[in-house]
Parts: sequence; structure tokens; C-alpha cells
Amino acid sequence: MTSFSAADLRRMLSHLRDVMAGVGTVQERLDKTVTLIAHGLKADVCSCYVMRAGEVLELFSTFGLSQTAVHMTRLRVGEGLVGEIAAHARAIALADAWSHPQFVYRPETGEDFFRSLMGVPMLQAGRVIGVLVVQTRDQRPFNDWEVEMLETVAMVIAELITASQVVKREELFQAEGNALLAMRLTGASLHPGMGIGVAVMHKPHVRIGRLISDDPIIEERRLQNALDALRREVDAMIHDAHADASLYGDILEVYRMFADDRGWISRISEAIGSGLTAEAAVQRAHDDTRARMQQMTDPILRERLQDLDDLANRLLNILSGGGMRSELPDNAILVCRSIGPTELLDYDRKKLRGLVMEEGSPTMHAIVVAKALDIPVVAQVEGALQRIDAFDQIVLDGNAGQIILRPSEEFVEAATAAMEARARQRESYAAVKHLPSVTADGEAITLNLNAGFLIDLQALSETNATGIGLYRTEMPFLSMTKLPDVRTQRALYRQVVEASGGKPVTFRTLDVGGDKIAASTMATAEDNPAMGWRSIRLTLDRPSLLRQQLRALIAATAGGTLRVMFPMIATVAEFDEARFILDRELARHGDDGGDAPKEIKVGTMLEVPSLLWQLDAIARRADFISVGSNDLMQFVFAADRGNTRVANRYDTLSPAFLRMLSYIATHCAAAGTELSICGEMAGRPLEAMALIALGFRNLSMSASGIGPVRAMIRSLNADEAARYVGGLLNTERLSVRQDLRAFARDHNIVLQ
Repeated sequence: MTSFSAADLRRMLSHLRDVMAGVGTVQERLDKTVTLIAHGLKADVCSCYVMRAGEVLELFSTFGLSQTAVHMTRLRVGEGLVGEIAAHARAIALADAWSHPQFVYRPETGEDFFRSLMGVPMLQAGRVIGVLVVQTRDQRPFNDWEVEMLETVAMVIAELITASQVVKREELFQAEGNALLAMRLTGASLHPGMGIGVAVMHKPHVRIGRLISDDPIIEERRLQNALDALRREVDAMIHDAHADASLYGDILEVYRMFADDRGWISRISEAIGSGLTAEAAVQRAHDDTRARMQQMTDPILRERLQDLDDLANRLLNILSGGGMRSELPDNAILVCRSIGPTELLDYDRKKLRGLVMEEGSPTMHAIVVAKALDIPVVAQVEGALQRIDAFDQIVLDGNAGQIILRPSEEFVEAATAAMEARARQRESYAAVKHLPSVTADGEAITLNLNAGFLIDLQALSETNATGIGLYRTEMPFLSMTKLPDVRTQRALYRQVVEASGGKPVTFRTLDVGGDKIAASTMATAEDNPAMGWRSIRLTLDRPSLLRQQLRALIAATAGGTLRVMFPMIATVAEFDEARFILDRELARHGDDGGDAPKEIKVGTMLEVPSLLWQLDAIARRADFISVGSNDLMQFVFAADRGNTRVANRYDTLSPAFLRMLSYIATHCAAAGTELSICGEMAGRPLEAMALIALGFRNLSMSASGIGPVRAMIRSLNADEAARYVGGLLNTERLSVRQDLRAFARDHNIVLQ
């Protein structure tokens, strides 16, 4: 395989500038450009496809393919490998393109003799305006550097195409103004998966006919009857949730508490007393509360607005005597501004193929329910309600965070094939889930789940994970006005223990503040909340919060094992203080005659760099240490992971970060302290391979990572990986990601 350098790229770009600045038509210059690229990359083919109206990719210029195909060969976005690159705006590099299920053969191009393919999107202002492709006769595995070179070159060609108006602005945006043409809308993927169906518009608002009442007593009685009916409906949903083991009952329990909120009910009664009907009073109280909540800056508190909308609409429907939903088509894609958890449950879940939202965030309750029902979700789709009409056909891609409106027949066929391929991949993971997570040279690796809601625990059986390596105790309570009392917490933690089926659960104490401001209203605005009054700092300053939570955890795990972990520990003294509070609560529980846990394991998160210089001391005190790679990464590199400008600037696979992880693993092994890692890197096969090479044997991740990481583990020789990674730790490169991918490829390690 030919090796390329930065100097090669500079030379190629210099030649490209000369071509672009030279004489000749755009066609002539593009023809020279693709020839130059093919020679520069030692490829047999280089082709440039340009986006046309209706999301069609036209072969505009080529070196190596038949010239008669130029301006004749066209592919829909999503059709073939070129269409796949355009649909997802992601590069593809394949040693054998013909074996890929998305490959589409066009005989007029004369590409019969070419096996490998590397293609990248050409982007302008965030939009795909074309695709640049190279091909070779032999089955050549392109490396990451070659992909990066082609991406850089594609940027230059995109400027040429745009400046020369090969793709006119009105042509690029024509689809947006023509309801008959296909349209691609992008958003945020909140739950992966694909769905094909027709648009159903969610319109929950209830129009109020009569505003002024004749008799406040009658209206108050109507309100109380409606509230009773509301509680019965929610109780029935809670019963169904627990009965079918879908485990979103904790969300509905929180919703039920919201429905019983005395302040909210009293405001409605006061409005009735002022002369309004029950319906008008509900709307008045709702509008007032919503106006106050909209002034809040914290995004998680603002998410309570949707629960409030859901509650008010449900109560108004009961008062007006109307039903909540009409009959759905068999393949419904629900489209809405936002939606509440019980509103989503009103729809026939067997007919829902996807959810499109103009708003939405990962922690809102409707998304939690959608995950439980395995409904793909694309949220934050700007203008969705204006651009989508009822019964429009939609292909929803929750993996890429986009939807295609009014797709072509070819695109639907391609999407169907992709869904079938993904289903086969999931089936392959399920088929081997009971095989041990052991490397080829006999190293056993523990795979645990990260969880924050009861619904997450259903993945224990689906993935055959060993246990819950991180249970985020704050998640179910973030939408409540105050932290629930000990009794409520104990009931939830007991449900978690029971749902785990005897598998170990590590409870992390409240990690609130920063990007997860608790609805306790204790938090104040901070310039740098991620490094401010949050997590263990907050609960040590308000020890009653920590005492109540530990009291609930002790009672919930009576007779079993209590694994409790303190977050954001920066000093040994903080750990000692938190442990002292736990010991006092254990003594108090015993004095009250309560059954104690049979075994108690106390650990700490390692996410603050200062703890690295106290590692020996903390390892002697803690029963286990769990590395939170997400926070550790942002603190080490001083890069806010919530800031898109810097979040991806530094790589978890940089030698500096890997040396730090190696230091942690070595010291914990010497102290005999149990070590795990629960950040996002644990769930990515390439990063997990590096972690195992460094000595980590306990990985905790989201459910989607278990299958791919298990497949990687079973194909890995840990000893070989350790020797190879050890040789990379003292390099001075920004990242060793390419080296690790090459190692995996050379050793047939599965990275799916």
C-alpha cells in the first residue's frame, strides 16, 4: 500500500490551485482535477458527482470511467455507495466495494474492473453539494490518511463548484420550495434506528368553548372529578408499564406526583373561584405556570414544560369529554413540536415507526419512553411542522439524525435494505450474547451497563451484561420541584435492585449541578458550571441531601450488596467526609433495628485530575475506582465537552491521555483496588481495545456498545495489543487512532 505524507498533500493542493486558477471552462478544469487526484492517490479512477435538484447526484466528471456516462449517470441520495455518502455526509473506504450491500452497478460507467472505492462528501455551508470518489482495480484497503487527503481535496473542489455556479443556489434549495420533490431535513438523533412510514401530525391543543362559569361550586366539582379520572388514567398506565416489563414506570410515577401537585391544583381552584369555567381555569393556571418556567435558563428545568403541557392537555380533554387520539395508520411517523410521555403512550405503539420533533432533548420524559418502546427519534428538526404535510411519506434515519420527505422509490428500497442489514447485525449480536467476553488469549473482560432510568435495566437481559456499572441516581428526579423524600427514593432504588435480577448495581450518588442543574432551585448561575458548585461539592455542603439518599440506598439494599460511588471527588478529604456520612447512616440504620446490607462496597469516580496525585491514598481507602473519561478528558485538556468548537479538538486516543490511563491502571493493580471505566470511550470498540491493552478489565457502557465491544474482545489478543499500545505511549503525535486501526486491521480484530 502506497504511503502518503503531508508534503504529498501540499503538492497536490498546489497543483489543484493552478488548475482552478487556470483557463478553460469549469468542465475542463474539473476534468483536469479528477485526473490530477487519480494520479496523486495512485488510483485508477477519480469521479466527481454533483448534486442536482430533487436530491439527485449527477456524474459530472471522471477519470477512468466511461466518458459517455458523464452527465448521464444519476443516483438518488441514498442510492448506491455514492448516494450513501451523500445521505449521511460521511466518508466510505472499502477494499471490496462490490461485496457491500449498498453497491449499485451502472453498466454505462464501465466500472466492471474496479474493486476498491473511497468516497467523501463535498460540503458547502453545511450542505452536501456532491461526492468525490476514487477507485482501484485491486482490492486496496485505504487508510485514514488517504481519506483525510481526499476530504481536504473535496473542500477545494466544493469551492470551485460553488464559485463557478455549477450548482446554483436556487437549484440546491429548489426542493425546499417544491412539495413534490424529495427533501432532506436534519436534526439530532435521540434514539437510533430507522423507520419508513407516513406522517401523522400530533396536535394536542384543546379549544375551550365556554370561559365564564355560572356556578363556581359546580365547576370545582367538575375539576375534582376530572382530576380523579386523570389519576386513574395515569395509574392504569403505571400498571401497564410494570406489567409488560417495559420499565418506564418510574417516569410515570414522577408524572403522577406532578398531577398531585397541590400548588398547581390550588391555582386552578383559585381561577375557578374568580368566575372561570374549569376548562378556562386549567388553561389560565397552565399559561401562568408556563410563562414563569419559560424564564428559566436551565434546559432540564425547561423540559418540565412539556410534562406541564401534557398534563394540562390531558385534563382539558377529560373536562371536554373528548378522546385523546384517532386511529393510526399501520406505519405512522409521528410529527410534533414536542410531546409528553403520556401523550406518546396514547398512540398505538405497534403502529409507530418513528418520532420527529421540532424541539426535544435526551433527558425529556417522552424520549425516555420512546427508548423503552424502541421508537427511533430525530429531534430539533427546524421547521418540521411547516415542511411536513399529513400523510407525506418519510424515511426516518435515527442513526444519522435526518429524515427524507417524499423519497423516491429507489431510496425507499435502499432504506429498506439498510434496515434489514442493521436488523441482521443486531441478530448476530443477540446470537452470541451468551458467549463469554474473553479475549483470544484468555483475558476475561467484564461488560457492564450505564443506566439512569428503570427502562435501561431491560438491556441487562438483551445484552447479557454482567451488571450495572453506573446507575445515575439523579436522572429520574431532575424534573421534580424538589428532591423526593427517603421513602420515595427507597422505593425507586428497590425497584432498580429487583429489576437487576441479582446482578450487581453500582449507585452513583447525586451528580447535580453543572450541566444537570437539580430542580431543587438551590443552584445559582455560574460562569463555569462544569467546574463549579456541583456533584459531591453540593451534597457535602448540603449534607441532608446526601444523608437522605444514603439512608434510602441502605434500606433498599437490605440483605444484599450496597455498591455506592461518590462523584467528582477532588481530594482524599472529600472522600473521607462522604464515607463518614455513610458510616453514620449505617449506624443509625442499625440503631433503628433495620436490616443492613450484607456487603458494602464504597468507591469513587476518578474524573478530577487532582486525584491522580493522591491515587495511592485513595486506592487504600476505596473498594473500587471508576474512571469517568468524559469529565476527565475535558478537565485534562481544558476543553468544554458541551462546546462544539472544542469538544472534538482533543482525542481520547492521544498518547498523553493514554499514558494517564496507563498510570491509573498500574497503580490500582499494585494496590489491588478494583478498577473500571464508565465514560463513552468504553463503549467504542477501538477505544475499548486500547483500554484493555492498558490493563482495564471492567468496562461500563450504554447498551448499544455491548454487542460491538464483545465482538472486538473475542477477536483480540490482549497481550499483543498491550505490547503494541505500550510502544505508542511515548509518541508525540496528536492521536494514535490511525495506528490502532491499522493494528486492528492487520490482526483481524473486529471493529463493527
